[in-house]
Amino acid sequence: MDTLDTDRLSDLISRKRACLLQLCDLGRQQADLIERDDMTELLKVLAAKQHLIGSLQGIERELVPFRNQDPQQRQWRTPVDRAHCAHEVTLCRQLLAEIVVQEKRSEGRLVARRNEAAQRLRLAHAASQACGAYQNDSKTETGMIDIMSES
Repeated sequence: MDTLDTDRLSDLISRKRACLLQLCDLGRQQADLIERDDMTELLKVLAAKQHLIGSLQGIERELVPFRNQDPQQRQWRTPVDRAHCAHEVTLCRQLLAEIVVQEKRSEGRLVARRNEAAQRLRLAHAASQACGAYQNDSKTETGMIDIMSES
């Protein structure tokens, strides 16, 4: 049985969906790690996501020739194969939309965490300066006794 272009298209779409599923799962892990403030594990998840994004880009490059085709002119083995591939494309769109929402939420949460940390640093710095000012004032008086008397 000859391999049709649509067999290749169907395989690429399935690979794309699998990649997007993994990205979506990692996005959930990413959100959890941000909430737990686990930056070490977060960096590992981000590295894994970067690898998957590279794979997804490769799949997208392989899909380029199919974008110029008229979908109505494609030769499918069966109508079921065509319907399955169309369903996979729909799932890919849904997953991609979910990933975009996850990324925006995670970015917002990271920005909020960064701002909270910056505020804590500012408060700690201000407290340190105030403490230092009190210590400087008390050092000038420490150990000094007025032994001069006026008689």
